[in-house]
Amino acid sequence: MKIHQQTIQLNQRRRGFHIITADILSALPQISEFKAGICQIFIQHTSASLCINENADPTVRIDFEMYFNKAVPENDPDYEHDYEGSDDMPAHLKAAMLGSSVTIPITNGRLALGTWQGIYLCEHRNHGGSRHLVVTAWGE
Repeated sequence: MKIHQQTIQLNQRRRGFHIITADILSALPQISEFKAGICQIFIQHTSASLCINENADPTVRIDFEMYFNKAVPENDPDYEHDYEGSDDMPAHLKAAMLGSSVTIPITNGRLALGTWQGIYLCEHRNHGGSRHLVVTAWGE
């Protein structure tokens, strides 16, 4: 069994949903060495998240942002945690809803994503800064 792990830093991105599949593949080219395995991507933040979804039509990402803004609105007077601004607590809630990691099979040296699937960085802050990911691949 082989294991490769790399911590990567993503440049700051605006609030929204961003495809980062190419960033992952660039950071861990050793994925090509695996006949079969698993790739796990973990984000080291509590106000951004990861998910897998549509990679072709950008309106899907726009609709994701619209939906989550409706589901978890800013400026709710019931929020107590608002030290860093009106987007702070909503960002934590959105991140909890979507999750901090994704796991993808590796087949014949490639991520076994479906035809229309891509890995999203879900940036929930107006000014979230750079984001750190730990990418781990293991298998044969």
